[in-house]
Amino acid sequence: MSKTLYIYIIKRLLLMVPTLLGILAVTFTIIQFVPGGPVEQMLQLLKGDHAAFGGSSAGVALPGSSIGAEVGQRGSNDFYRGRSGIDEERVNEIKKLYGFDKPAHERFAEMVVRFAKFDLGDSFFYNKDVWSLMKEKLPVSISLGLWSFLLTYIISLPLGISKAVRHGSAFDISTSFLVLVGYAIPGFVLGVILLVFLGGGSFLQLFPLRGLTSEGWENLSFLSKVLDYLWHLFLPLTCLVLGSFAVLTMLTKNIILEEVSKQYVKTARAKGLTENKVLWKHVLRNALIPIITGFPAAFVGAFFTGALLIETLFSLDGLGLLSYEAVMKRDYPVVMGTLFFFSLVALVAKLINDLLYVWVDPRVKFEGS
Repeated sequence: MSKTLYIYIIKRLLLMVPTLLGILAVTFTIIQFVPGGPVEQMLQLLKGDHAAFGGSSAGVALPGSSIGAEVGQRGSNDFYRGRSGIDEERVNEIKKLYGFDKPAHERFAEMVVRFAKFDLGDSFFYNKDVWSLMKEKLPVSISLGLWSFLLTYIISLPLGISKAVRHGSAFDISTSFLVLVGYAIPGFVLGVILLVFLGGGSFLQLFPLRGLTSEGWENLSFLSKVLDYLWHLFLPLTCLVLGSFAVLTMLTKNIILEEVSKQYVKTARAKGLTENKVLWKHVLRNALIPIITGFPAAFVGAFFTGALLIETLFSLDGLGLLSYEAVMKRDYPVVMGTLFFFSLVALVAKLINDLLYVWVDPRVKFEGS
């Protein structure tokens, strides 16, 4: 790599620091004004208001805390005396338990120092560190993200090229109609329809309703494991791919049509090149540049965006569902930890995206960046 490229990468890496700090600072500030935090939840629990937590008090306090043991061992009837009020000493103990005994700026500074060491802290409600929680959820997110990304590109690129070559034909019109219909149907709506018709709702029970594998999966043969895994993935992947591949298909078609109208294509034709050579040697090389350079962003997006409703609908316990539940439960370490992880991955993907653009298109230079 050239010296200019090294300097560009170093600059981009340094710029990631204030960007991450800004994202964390804004989110942390918003959190301070959100009602119903862990301290308030624990106070309600000590007062016996179990209805606020779905009738359960399990997993509310950090492990090893005397308050958590007290809440976990008693029922709502045992907190009769707590209903009349909680003394200040107990309130301070709860604040210290969750780290809210310190000013906000000190807590933010401590969090930034931990994150710099890639220590995301411990969850308030799962009794685990955030990294462990995320690693538990990653297999689901990897399964949905990787396969939806691959299927989207495997289907969209050939289809978009075919539509551009046959622009205006019956094939182009009919596939455009099908693509746009699929795009118009929200993924979660399609999921409900598929579950009703194919998941044993009211008609056929051809596919499972939840999870990535069946019970006793570890005892199956290798081929049976693969088939069982794909069997569970079919419905959620259909919901994810059907809407996303429409955009890429039409983008591929329109970019190719735009390239075909340029002067260099007319010159290539005038030199006597066949249409196949013009398409594959000249047009596609230039048309696919914006699509190829979008790989990193699309790959990351397939993992971390758009799958929350699908995960919930098909009972798939992934990172999207973890983040949503953390927000609803006010599990701030998980909220901030997942936000930090997602933001860091997105920034790295953007850097790779820019480097890939230069690699694919030599006309782009880093000088003066």
